[in-house]
Amino acid sequence: MLRAVRESEFFTEDPEEACLLLPAVDTLSNRISEELTVRALASLPHWNDGENHLVFSVWPASGQERLGRALLAGAGLSSLVHRHKYDVSLPTPSEREDEPDDARTPAPERPRRYLLVSAQPDLHAEYRRSLRSLAAADVSGRTLVLERCAEETDQLCDGEGRQHQYWETMQSAEFCILLRRAQLGPPELLDALRVGCVPVVAADLYVLPFSEVIDWTRVGLHVYEQDLTELAGIIKEISPQRRAEMRAQARWVYEQYFSSFGQMALTTLQIVNDRILAHAARSYEQWNDPPHLVSPGYPLTVPYTSPRMQGFTAVILTYDRLDSLYQIIEKVALAPSLTKVLVVWNNQKKEPPPASLWPTITKPLKVVRTAANRLSNRFYPYAEIETECVLALDDDITMLTVDELEFGYQVWREYPDRIVGFPSRNHVWNNVTGRWGYDSEWTSELSMVLTGAAFYHKYWNYRYTSSLPAGVKDWVDDNMNCEDIAMNFLVANITGKAPIKVAARKKFKCTSADCSGGDLSANQSHFIERSVCIQQFVSAFGGMPLRSAQFRADPVLYRDDFPAKLKRYNDVGSL
Repeated sequence: MLRAVRESEFFTEDPEEACLLLPAVDTLSNRISEELTVRALASLPHWNDGENHLVFSVWPASGQERLGRALLAGAGLSSLVHRHKYDVSLPTPSEREDEPDDARTPAPERPRRYLLVSAQPDLHAEYRRSLRSLAAADVSGRTLVLERCAEETDQLCDGEGRQHQYWETMQSAEFCILLRRAQLGPPELLDALRVGCVPVVAADLYVLPFSEVIDWTRVGLHVYEQDLTELAGIIKEISPQRRAEMRAQARWVYEQYFSSFGQMALTTLQIVNDRILAHAARSYEQWNDPPHLVSPGYPLTVPYTSPRMQGFTAVILTYDRLDSLYQIIEKVALAPSLTKVLVVWNNQKKEPPPASLWPTITKPLKVVRTAANRLSNRFYPYAEIETECVLALDDDITMLTVDELEFGYQVWREYPDRIVGFPSRNHVWNNVTGRWGYDSEWTSELSMVLTGAAFYHKYWNYRYTSSLPAGVKDWVDDNMNCEDIAMNFLVANITGKAPIKVAARKKFKCTSADCSGGDLSANQSHFIERSVCIQQFVSAFGGMPLRSAQFRADPVLYRDDFPAKLKRYNDVGSL
């Protein structure tokens, strides 16, 4: 393990340069007493109660407190003691590591004799009864439960006393049942992964190894112990193709992360490195997709999981309202998921303020100057936008809270192909005029989310800039209006989906001194102009692409009478 670390990109000889220290003390051996190991650690010159130290350990949970503030990379961790995003769960070492490699070589892909196998000795009597009941109920005979043949032997026998070879049996099984024994983490987990037997883990409190980054739902099953007798029905629902995918994923995960103690140490360091340098962290796909599965994806294809937390770029379109602009920058900078602020300076008659006058924030702030005062400038695909998610903001949207902004981003992560935001509007048909109109009444439907405060995928910037129907972009720039409606038309026309409104807020009135008017829609002429835009765009698109929705997204505990400390988003709900 130490050799692998020394030869890795993470290693430095200088403890003053390192941000994480790995003590050269054998904390993996059960032969050295816990007391002696604790004293050895405490005597290290940089120990300082474990601060900035990473300790690899196979101690039971009772010894964890004696490591002080050290990060624990431990085997068989329980969710009761595991510190999320602090400790790292490792697999319990296999008890059969000393057996020859040829005995553990995965069998060629072929139909497997057994559907379900339990090959763990010394299980609790209650587990043994449940497993025997499971095997007895299988009339096909494809469920095999092995127990120790005699008290003083390592050989395994079935219910009729026939002896079975451990590795041969594991290689012949599609699914391997893994229960907790003396340790919470079953040591047979590594064996199952190695031979491509899909693990079925029934250990309620067990934190699966590297579960912070590995998607175990693609590798195996994690079921409650009380559902052990229902396994046959659960497995029956899994298609043959899905089973083959899980077997292949199990083998790949083993080779990639668990094939040696050195590999496990490097994986642990990569996880810690991703926590510290989140901007450069590996993506979900990099952790979980074998190389042959990784390919460029179509941006509008909704992924199986929401995008990794890479954050969003706030793009603020402004002209000369500096007071409200500064307020917005200071507020959005407090959102945990913000990556960068990009200010689009749309005033060619006035220089942007000097750097010394801009708000001091902890995130990068970039100002880009445009060649002409056009509303479409907000949708240009600027190179400075490095995240997939864009938060478009007008320079008078001072009323949104940090919780609303952060929650809005989390909703967008679930719906990355849609516009997700705050001010909602609707399109209505006028039977008298025979035309579509623009409506901002509070009704049970919405078909547009205005991009004065909305999240969307940066892909739409490219489509807006390069492939809008003829005349739409010119109409927007000539009339200095309706770029947000045009974006809603574009997204709905391609996806066939409605936008999503976030939270209850309906009033978006700027309270800064330099805001003139206040509401987004201030007078009757505004509605007339916007209705003309809609009719113009319907002609350009060849029809009405907007889709209506009758729901919005609220936090789970919204309006519930719960203590504030139990709610993730407290400052959400104002109209």
